[in-house]
This record gives sequence, C-alpha cells and structure tokens, in this order.
Amino acid sequence: MTVTSVHDPSHREALWELEDAFERGDLVSLFGRCTVSYEGRAASDLGAGDRLLVLKPDGAALVHTDEGRQPVNWQPPGSEHRAAVREGRLRVVSSRTNPDETLTVRFSAVEQLSAMRVTGGRDLELHGSEEDLRTRILERPDLVEPGFEPRETERPSGAGPMDVFGVDADGTPVVVELKRRRVGPDAVGQLARYVRALREELGVEGDGDLEGEGDRDGESAPEVRGVLVAPSVTDRAAERLADRGFAHVALEPAPDG
Repeated sequence: MTVTSVHDPSHREALWELEDAFERGDLVSLFGRCTVSYEGRAASDLGAGDRLLVLKPDGAALVHTDEGRQPVNWQPPGSEHRAAVREGRLRVVSSRTNPDETLTVRFSAVEQLSAMRVTGGRDLELHGSEEDLRTRILERPDLVEPGFEPRETERPSGAGPMDVFGVDADGTPVVVELKRRRVGPDAVGQLARYVRALREELGVEGDGDLEGEGDRDGESAPEVRGVLVAPSVTDRAAERLADRGFAHVALEPAPDG
C-alpha cells in the first residue's frame, strides 16, 4: 500500500497532492482550520474550526469534529470531488446533481494531508452474532439448563418471533431470548412480551402486565418461563429479571479461544 503524507503544506502544495490523489483514486484525509458550507435541499454553515475532512474515491465526503462518530456534514457516494486555491484559501468541493447538492470546505490552514490507496476488505464477516448464539444452544441445550429441550426457533407469537422456544425438564414451556452483548432493562421487557403472548396463546393465568415498569408483586405465573441469554446484564436488568421470575444465563456467542 502506497501512502503519501505531507505535514503543514502550502495551499498550492496541498492542491497538487489532491489533484494527484483524485487522479489515482486514493482515499484522502485533510486536517486543518476550515469553514464548511452546504447548499442543497437545505443550507448550513459551520464557522472556522479544526476539522477532519475525508474524501473517498466513491465520491463520499465526511467532515468530522472531535465529538461523536457521525460526521457533522457529508456527501454520499456518487459525488464529485474537486479542489482549487481561491482568495488565499484551499477550497475543496464535493457536489452532485441529482439532487443538486454542494459541500464546500475552505481551509485557511492545512496541518496534515494524507492520500492512500485502499483496496480489499469490503466484505464484512461478522463474528459473535445472535445466530452463533442460537447455534450454540441448539447444539448444546444444556447450556441453558440441564434438561432443556429446544422445540422451535423463530416461533411466531402475538409479540413477534421468539428466538428459541422449548421446554424444561418438567415439560414447562420456556421462551429464550438471545442477546450477543451486555443488555439492560429493555431486553427484559422484550422477553416479558414474548412470555405474556405465549401465556395468552396457551390460556395460562398469569401476571397481567409483565412489561410494565411497576410490576413488583412477585405474582408471575410459573406455567411459562422466560430465560434471557446474554454475556451480561446491567444491575437494573438483573432486578427486572428477578421481579418477573425470569432467569439469566451468561453465555457468549462463540466459545472462548
């Protein structure tokens, strides 16, 4: 991979590097003092500030500050990049015609400019998904609890498809909700909706408002059980699980190693 990087270039030097990079189809990053303006379906302006501009060969343009992960201004792929030196500043423009939109970044000073050829790596391979977690449980049901027997995945219910439906060693219906990351109370509420929907389907008498935040009466019916499978839960989620009589099984999507 070839990388061109210049520190504190003059506007003319930066322009030459940009023109060469556009010709090669490089990914470009510029950091410096700039203003930003957008004209199109709306209009916006950013005053002078230190920002990072990323220009991608597919036409995407991203303006980043020191906060957050989203750009403060951007242009989508399919835009056209061009640059010029005007009125003592380096002007970088990213524009498209359908719809008519223009992003203009004017640099009073460029601290760093880098251009690099980026190839490959476009196909994202996910690891540790909820599907991996489901596969682990189907292959080893005892990871949920001894005697657990999966019966269906994506079982329809009035609250939507359940991740895994099965029965425990006593034949009691069990709803298993899968999460691949640490979760909070919302996940408990989701599991409660599935359990309530299944109770209604089976005609089981139970807690009339499992998902309500005020449920603290300990009257949850044992005829349908709920199990939340996730690597970890917050303290608040653990309280909600206990209040509803649900269980938590700490399990990662893929085994260690």
